[in-house]
Amino acid sequence: MSSAESYRIRLAKLPEDKPALLGFIIGMQHFESAIEPDRRVDPDVAEEFYAATTERVAKKNGRILIAESADGKALGWAVACEEENEVYVQADERTYGYVAELYVIEEMRGQGVGRALIEGCEDWARERGLKVMMIGVLVKNPRAHAVYRGAGFADYATMLRKYLR
Repeated sequence: MSSAESYRIRLAKLPEDKPALLGFIIGMQHFESAIEPDRRVDPDVAEEFYAATTERVAKKNGRILIAESADGKALGWAVACEEENEVYVQADERTYGYVAELYVIEEMRGQGVGRALIEGCEDWARERGLKVMMIGVLVKNPRAHAVYRGAGFADYATMLRKYLR
């Protein structure tokens, strides 16, 4: 599979897609735990993450998208929600679309699936009349950062962290 014709982006169907989403969560946690030590990989994390994500989507006018191969294999997911910026942001840009989650299975990375999922999230935001879309990226994940920049995102803010001992 190497072209957009070999996969499609669709709305997640719950609860039918729950097993695929749980698999994406586990994959994402394992991938991120290799670069970020605070990530959970215990047996309960997928169910807890799934519950929190579906609640967030319901409360924040969100959408869960799935990338699916022509034969129905789930290839990745994206979660988009409405978020509210601080009062110091101009009113017409204060509510924004946020790509809260994005994951593509390893064998499909680099084939446009992530970009297609981002485009699906952007379409959702436009449908909602939003003017701004944001996405976060782990500093130690330069590949994702490059994909996001390639999709037109620009650095906006940097959060710094300090572990207190």
